[in-house]
Amino acid sequence: MIGDWLRIDLYHNNGGLFGLFQGSAVIFAFVTVAVVAILVALEIGSGWRSWLVTVTLGLLLGGAIGNFIDRLRFGYVVDFADIGIGTLRFPYIFNVADAAVTVAILLVFVLWFIAPHLGVHMPDEKDLDSGRQADDAGKVKVG
Repeated sequence: MIGDWLRIDLYHNNGGLFGLFQGSAVIFAFVTVAVVAILVALEIGSGWRSWLVTVTLGLLLGGAIGNFIDRLRFGYVVDFADIGIGTLRFPYIFNVADAAVTVAILLVFVLWFIAPHLGVHMPDEKDLDSGRQADDAGKVKVG
């Protein structure tokens, strides 16, 4: 126990994030491979140049890979963090990877719903196409 707010307690999680869908570790392992591929493709192919998007995708990727490694090694995810004050505890025991995924999910909502109201502009396909045309117009062909 580290103070009253963090207790270290070992829990074998055969399900998903925060113990949801118990007994589905194998399914989550396969889903993780697809999610990792999608996240890498999004970061490489999106054209977004926002540090917040990169951090968000990095947290998702890191959390997915962290839990995937546990599933491969043990057949379950090792959860250990029990937070709260006294008898008022967070209802789930979790790990660092779960926390990273949770923060990333919150950041996705910020990017989708709050950022546009703060004047943060995420490029859409039209913006990306016009940027590509400007790049092509400025190139000099050699040959």
